[in-house]
Amino acid sequence: MEPISIAMIADFFHPDVGGVESHIYMLSANLIHKGHKVIVITHSRPSDRVGIRWLLPGLKVYYLPFVPIASGATLPNFFTFLPYLRTILIREHIHLIHAHASLSSLGHEGILHSHLMGVRTVFTDHSLFGFEDAASILTNKLLAGTLRNVDAVICVSHTGRENTVLRGELFEQTDDDPPRLVVSSNVYVIPHAIVSERFQPGTLQETDTITIVVISRLTYRKGIDLLVATAPRICAAFPNVRFLVGGDGPKLIELLQMREKYLLQDRIILLGPVKHNDVRSVLIRGSIFMNTSLTESFGIAILEAACAGLYVVSTRVGGVPEILPEGMISFAEPDEDDVFRAISEAISIVSAGQHDSMKAHERVKTFYDWAQVAERTECVYDMVMKSEQRDLWERISRTMRLGRYAGPIYTIILLVDCLFFLFLEWWMPREDMDFVTHHWDPQRFASVVQGMQSADHEPKNKQT
Repeated sequence: MEPISIAMIADFFHPDVGGVESHIYMLSANLIHKGHKVIVITHSRPSDRVGIRWLLPGLKVYYLPFVPIASGATLPNFFTFLPYLRTILIREHIHLIHAHASLSSLGHEGILHSHLMGVRTVFTDHSLFGFEDAASILTNKLLAGTLRNVDAVICVSHTGRENTVLRGELFEQTDDDPPRLVVSSNVYVIPHAIVSERFQPGTLQETDTITIVVISRLTYRKGIDLLVATAPRICAAFPNVRFLVGGDGPKLIELLQMREKYLLQDRIILLGPVKHNDVRSVLIRGSIFMNTSLTESFGIAILEAACAGLYVVSTRVGGVPEILPEGMISFAEPDEDDVFRAISEAISIVSAGQHDSMKAHERVKTFYDWAQVAERTECVYDMVMKSEQRDLWERISRTMRLGRYAGPIYTIILLVDCLFFLFLEWWMPREDMDFVTHHWDPQRFASVVQGMQSADHEPKNKQT
């Protein structure tokens, strides 16, 4: 497709670490390599990361002065974001915005506002959510309102696609007699990927000890209660097994208490938070990777462990069964006894030398590649840019069908948003804006870096 200008919008981005953050960065970098202009719009980070920053390989990041409240997300404000977004999209000549994550308020608001400026919209959902508790109900209704007028939706797994379709009410009525509801044709599945070169398998020393690695946020959703329940049983049944646990979270106290109770300080080693650059160095110290998540849309940690040559044991939840083929992973139901059975099976496989680390690495390397992800995402962009854009009346009609109460509320928000946009068009005319005429200049950057390096190597005059 012809090069276009793309704005990635999300509350979650660098310097925070996580699956969404790495997905946005790697996708942006590969789209830049394909000739597109990409910027990122996110909220500020303490203490001084606010304003415009540049990341290699030419990624411009707008850190807006919004303060997150919990888990790195900001409060929905609907209209406060519009003056910032309008200025950025117009100055940067943006053709399409790509919002990420269901819990990202900036992403939802970006989709709401972008249609006013004729900018096309794509949304990527990275997580699974339920339907019963109050938080899920409110989040799902907010998602349904946002996706009512989005141009395309991308999910990271087929299970995630089913979950997003149900939560976002992404159905279309057919012309059959009687009419039927079918899934909207603008919902796609594009998985995550990894940089396989960063997860080369290591060389394990000849020893009888089998190390099980766990790298995860220590929260209830990640199934740490299952780890607390099964780790003592595994250590008692297999004297040559030890655990390496990396991560931090509220369940750390329970892990410490379990370790003290069963006197396993020398066999369950808690590493604390692990930086992403140090993940491989932790993984190659083990031969089995254990994942006990209770819900998981994709599972990048599983992919990284398999690429590093570890045999994987995971609970059969969400999109995890879609990640790896047979022979590289053992599944267990989210139950203490079944997790123990799967770990026992994995220990026997590893002990017998039936798992080839280099072969596993080569297989994962061919399965998941960021260049392929960028190419498939580019196809979605191309279809969106060539599709017909909805006018205001169609957007109002689709929004009114959200429900007896949600429909009118969202329609009022949409109409007020239009009036506020017209006011901004009068108050801050486009003609008076300072348009961006020059983007990233690789040659200029290379010359600056070369000058800094030569300056560092010059001898300093010493005072005598």
